[in-house]
Amino acid sequence: MMSVGTAVIGSLQFGYNTGVINAPQNIIERFYNETWTNRYSEHIPQTFLTTLWSISVAIFSVGGMIGSFSVGLFVNRFGRRNSMLMANVLAFIAAALMGFSKMAASWEMLIAGRFIVGLYSGLSTGFVPMYVGEISPTSLRGAFGTLHQLGIVIGILMAQIFGLESLMGNASLWPLLLGFTFIPAVLQCTLLPFCPESPRYLLINQNEDSKAQSVLEKLRGTEDVNADMNEMQEESRQMMKEKKVTIPELFRSAQYRQPIFIAIMLQLSQQLSGINAVFYYSTGIFERAGVSQPVYATIGAGAVNTAFTVLSLFVVERAGRRSLHLTGLMGMAVSAVLMTVAMALLDQLKWMSYVSIAAIFSFVAFFEIGPGPIPWFIVAELFSQGPRPAAIAVAGFSNWSANFVVGMGFQYVEQLCGPYVFIIFTILLLGFFIFTYFKVPETKGRTFDEISEGFRQMSGQPFEKYSEEFSSLGGTDSQF
Repeated sequence: MMSVGTAVIGSLQFGYNTGVINAPQNIIERFYNETWTNRYSEHIPQTFLTTLWSISVAIFSVGGMIGSFSVGLFVNRFGRRNSMLMANVLAFIAAALMGFSKMAASWEMLIAGRFIVGLYSGLSTGFVPMYVGEISPTSLRGAFGTLHQLGIVIGILMAQIFGLESLMGNASLWPLLLGFTFIPAVLQCTLLPFCPESPRYLLINQNEDSKAQSVLEKLRGTEDVNADMNEMQEESRQMMKEKKVTIPELFRSAQYRQPIFIAIMLQLSQQLSGINAVFYYSTGIFERAGVSQPVYATIGAGAVNTAFTVLSLFVVERAGRRSLHLTGLMGMAVSAVLMTVAMALLDQLKWMSYVSIAAIFSFVAFFEIGPGPIPWFIVAELFSQGPRPAAIAVAGFSNWSANFVVGMGFQYVEQLCGPYVFIIFTILLLGFFIFTYFKVPETKGRTFDEISEGFRQMSGQPFEKYSEEFSSLGGTDSQF
């Protein structure tokens, strides 16, 4: 648990830096204006101020895209644990740039810091699920995998609370709010040296069988690790038959094409579900709903976010990944329809404000039941050791790219569509529901090699039989 908890600090960093920029927006815009005035003896043009703020928000996702795509460059060369340790250099640099930006009167430092912490977060979204998945026992892999999402939502909630004006969301302390990322980085750097390297990496990538067995005994708390060792050795033998898997090979090979397509679609189902739109603009939604203190309602939504992630943690190994993902998608679709109806009728029926708030909380809750946690760790489950780093890089890049598109485009679409904007997300959610029902297999209780073997077998079968078997995944306990 210490190893998993230490790794998940990287997830917390990602969540914190996702949410931290929203609360002090007006204060940071005043800082931009004052800096411009001191430099050029005139007020900053409104269009340039808007551009600067948009860049400050969006550059985080750009860094995330680049970082997530670079995961494979680190994990196979330096190992999973050492990669997480090295990435903290970026967190320290980012904290220094953002924390001292006001003192240096430089918005360039703030934007550079946001880009670098985005790089760090992009790497973490690859490193953490991979490490956690590889050190977890098969029976608890889903529960431990959900801890990555729990770290993210706790980070978002921390950012919302620390961003209150009475704490650090004010004109004097906002640099500390942004530079707070330094503290989790110190904590992780202190604890990681006491955590073991991934036994799968040691055995399969480094051929260090005895060291892998020693690590497994430490992680499992027993000397009886023969089943785990046999599974990893079998996976290693399978890997020897395959050539090295690059990112282009994931799309060229029939064996990997189906799982990488599933991985990408699951990541898109998370980001295109509308959850970021709700959180990016939740304060405005609560204001239109008539809430007198919308910032506290937003924190309430963050608390619901955290509570239902904890719930998912306890049910994922019982209900299964696929079932929870389907439940979450359908629940979000219904909530989005309720939200649309409530916002459309708000002027005619004042009590609809309560319906819209309930719909937002419901939307957030269903997100954390399935689409929030499951796409992160199921990608690691769909691939064996060889293609896993490349697959996680592609999936992470897809996630961050969709995040960027929603963050940049939602406000314009919302201006165009008004209260009907969430109908777009409803259509997308229903599409992802249909895709998940027919195409996504259940991975609960199955070893990495068993899952990969299923795709290997299907890639060698005629198309008709392949389609017939994959369509049969619609059953509750569908197997390959």
